[in-house]
Amino acid sequence: MAIIASVALALMAQGPVEVVADPHSDFDVGYEELVANDNAAARAAIEKCDELAADDPARLINHGIALARTGNYEAARADFAAAANARDSVELETADGKWVDSRRLARKALAMLDKGEFARYYALSLR
Repeated sequence: MAIIASVALALMAQGPVEVVADPHSDFDVGYEELVANDNAAARAAIEKCDELAADDPARLINHGIALARTGNYEAARADFAAAANARDSVELETADGKWVDSRRLARKALAMLDKGEFARYYALSLR
């Protein structure tokens, strides 16, 4: 099953933020806010989105990113784990045209948490 959703995910330490976007989607999963590094606004937008199910991978991953970037690592881990362990996966299209399995993207986010890579975003948000 393939869908296009808005998902933002910071890559491994050597890469920039990779953004997955759907210009045709009306669902707000915090895409614009995450790109602008406005993580509190991203979290609010994601939590207000009624169009997507609570267990939607795009929603879980973006919410986890917003949480991780603001230092709420355990809640972020719960969102990423839920997406990584979902029975079904979806294909998400990155802004550069690549398709990524949602479970793979969630596992990458979990690995980033384990390596402390979201701490940089948190430190920036404190300045």
